[in-house]
Amino acid sequence: MDIKSSGSIPTRRAPEEWFTGTVWQDPIIQAPSPARLISVVVHFEPGARTAWHTHPLGQTLYVVSGAGLAQVWGEELREIRAGDVIWIPPGEKHWHGAGPANSMSHIAMQEALDGNAVEWMEKVSDTQYSGTE
Repeated sequence: MDIKSSGSIPTRRAPEEWFTGTVWQDPIIQAPSPARLISVVVHFEPGARTAWHTHPLGQTLYVVSGAGLAQVWGEELREIRAGDVIWIPPGEKHWHGAGPANSMSHIAMQEALDGNAVEWMEKVSDTQYSGTE
């Protein structure tokens, strides 16, 4: 058993190449092999969002606070709120983040396949984010 004490893992700024706006991450777990679970609390400031991406084994999001947006490639923009649980199937191209006027925090849970849990792609444009594209 391994117990990480509260506050022992520092908050980190999310990498600019994968996110637009100010995003903070609080790691929960990156389980050692043979387990594959990776989980993190992600805090998005208003207007902040991920780039388009996929997960080889899918992803579950649990919205902890605030209001945000999520979209699957080629589909309508969706609103997400505190208490919502979102399942993204393996290989589905998508993005998620805060709404334009509200912050949003979610717990992201995904499994790694051969050490890889995500494939990052292009950034979400402002027109995609606003739903005008």
